Amino acid sequence: MLPEAKWNASDKARLGGALRQPSTPPTTKRSTPRLFALLLLVCLILAQIFHVFSSGTSRKVLPDLYEASVLELQAGLDAGVFTSVDLVRAYFARIEEVNIDGPGLRAVIEVSPSALKEAAILDAERKRSGRRSLLHGIPVLLKDNIATSDGMNTTAGSYSLLGSIVPEDAGVVKKLRAAGAIILGKANLSEFSQARSQTLPVGWSGRGGQTTNAYFPRANACGSSSGSGVAASIGLAAITLGSETDGSITCPSAVNNIAGIKPTLGLTSRAGVIPISMHQDTIGPMTRSIADGAIVLSIIAGPDPNDNFTLAQPAVVPDFTQALKKDALKGRRIGVPRRVFMNNSITGNDPSINIAFERALLTLKELGATIVDPADLPSAEEFSNRTYVVTRADMKYQLNEYFQALLENPSGVRSVADLIRFNDDHPELEKPEGFEDQTSLINMNASNGFDAEYFAGRARNHDMGSTRGIDFVLNQFGLDALVSPSAFVTTPAAVVGYPLVTVPLGFHPENVTMIPMGDTVYPAPGMPFGLTFWGTKFTDFELIGFAYAYEQKTQTRLKRRAYPAAIPKTQLGDVM
Repeated sequence: MLPEAKWNASDKARLGGALRQPSTPPTTKRSTPRLFALLLLVCLILAQIFHVFSSGTSRKVLPDLYEASVLELQAGLDAGVFTSVDLVRAYFARIEEVNIDGPGLRAVIEVSPSALKEAAILDAERKRSGRRSLLHGIPVLLKDNIATSDGMNTTAGSYSLLGSIVPEDAGVVKKLRAAGAIILGKANLSEFSQARSQTLPVGWSGRGGQTTNAYFPRANACGSSSGSGVAASIGLAAITLGSETDGSITCPSAVNNIAGIKPTLGLTSRAGVIPISMHQDTIGPMTRSIADGAIVLSIIAGPDPNDNFTLAQPAVVPDFTQALKKDALKGRRIGVPRRVFMNNSITGNDPSINIAFERALLTLKELGATIVDPADLPSAEEFSNRTYVVTRADMKYQLNEYFQALLENPSGVRSVADLIRFNDDHPELEKPEGFEDQTSLINMNASNGFDAEYFAGRARNHDMGSTRGIDFVLNQFGLDALVSPSAFVTTPAAVVGYPLVTVPLGFHPENVTMIPMGDTVYPAPGMPFGLTFWGTKFTDFELIGFAYAYEQKTQTRLKRRAYPAAIPKTQLGDVM
């Protein structure tokens, strides 16, 4: 039996008149048997209700938070079956179970001290005037490079930014709050989105430690949005946000068995996000289904005066949920850029990925698509020798600008040079044994900025990614999109800011060869991998439709769960 203190107003309302006392006392003895019968009936009803909660059978009618969709959660919230306060409590408990204790996944850096208060306010608003949007009262985890001005830290995983105060919420956070979403906390990441060093294990940050995959103990979760990927995969929040410069949404979505949408550059705001490159950074949803991702993208997309790149998007941002059609692939032409992924030393040499990919092509044909194979990018071989002059110059300029805009930073770091010095001066925090390298920061600080070499690099990127890349092959073969395995093939889209949409494709076999990556391994038995649809700029709507059709046909995510110790046990029935 639940203690009385756990019952709230909505619980009592569901009991109807059973808790009300009669307004007038009985006046004759003949009413006594009727009163006794009525009281007996009330007691039986109450006993049954208490039995349902105490026996745990309420879980049969409450959504399983491992898989719960936004629509399922909204249905329960609208019906008063549970509240947003209940959701926040349940997600907090699930995070506590597996984040540091148990398997120690380290997917979450911190949780919001104001989330429960925000949830209560939104619950009251729902009762008073209804919900604002499909995200009203829905908890969201943000990658820890997305700024919030609510008492939480925004650190990119670095102690150099601990306690810093940002001037305002990030642009996407403003849109989430306006839609009624609850910011639940911050997810771990590769420190500074893997821009500190290319040799450090992905998913590691000084402040957050090493994020690991929930599908095999100590398996790599990919990066840099590793915490967001893991958190979404096992239901530590209803939805998560990540950011991508080159692969940072796509790869962790693929290896964590979730859907990831990397939007076209400029479709979502980067204002208030700790930057790498204004010409490649984009913010997108990482969720358990394409449908949830479409709901989120419909909320966070749109112009932001604080990010002028968003002012170049189409005048009317579509409702991406309208793309969710099972026949979206019918009559479409999909190309296979084989040279991009077959030349990759990991994806191209992995027989399990290749077998699953060939099966996926057959599925696309069954769904009505014409497959053009191969549909190769003329520039395919050049991406392995790409220049980083653009991202280095962009990040040096933008990161210095971000530091200087902070209202306060207790570490005193105000530039990339200060950041390098801070790491050297605090090795106990930022340079533990095996995690000392910061070569990328050093190279970035040595950048000459926006010189002739920089602009030549931008021109080369456009040539590789568009002129002799994605746009060339789409036009040559009259294609609607390209499709490939997900991992490590994101650069052609990255350098020109084109969209990618990823869904689960399959799982590695039990006998797969595990390769050490720092304190983690990749691949691993049962570890997921993904399928990615590519397109030209602002074809996000079409790609979402293609991915949805494939996802609904195959239901790959549902074929395997995380390893048992990594699955939180707390459900809504445990906190209500």
